[in-house]
Amino acid sequence: MGVSEQEANDVFLSLLRVQKLLLAARHTAPRVHDGVDVTAYPVLFVIAGTGPVRVSDIATSLHSDVSTVSRQVSALASHGLVAKEADPSDGRAQVASLTDEGRSILSLIQSTRAQWFQGLLADWDGNAAATFTGQLRSLGDALDAHLRARGEALPILPFHSTQEK
Repeated sequence: MGVSEQEANDVFLSLLRVQKLLLAARHTAPRVHDGVDVTAYPVLFVIAGTGPVRVSDIATSLHSDVSTVSRQVSALASHGLVAKEADPSDGRAQVASLTDEGRSILSLIQSTRAQWFQGLLADWDGNAAATFTGQLRSLGDALDAHLRARGEALPILPFHSTQEK
């Protein structure tokens, strides 16, 4: 049984609201490390999830332009969080990987974010969180399948809804 047009629109508008609120929260979040702007967090997550990766592939995964991601990777590298090396398959290109300090900072970012979400979800129980996570994964899987059926070339993301921890 499907949802009505109004119900579908309510879901969409609710997701849009949450997206905008998350963006607002991101811009006011405290910095975990002076060298890591919160806008570069996704770069760290992509590198951590894919291993050594080209800047262009990071940009594709994040739906961002290469010049922006290149600046972010260079800034992360200047603070010792990312290492850049020649791409073994094409020496003209470079790949980025996390350093030990980068992995440590990423762990701190994840811990800080989890604590923040624990506060937001203080009135929830584990079952409610698990149900909500399952519904979000289902929505993500449906969107992914829809885009693939339309022939979209989707980037490989460092996180997938069906991925087990």
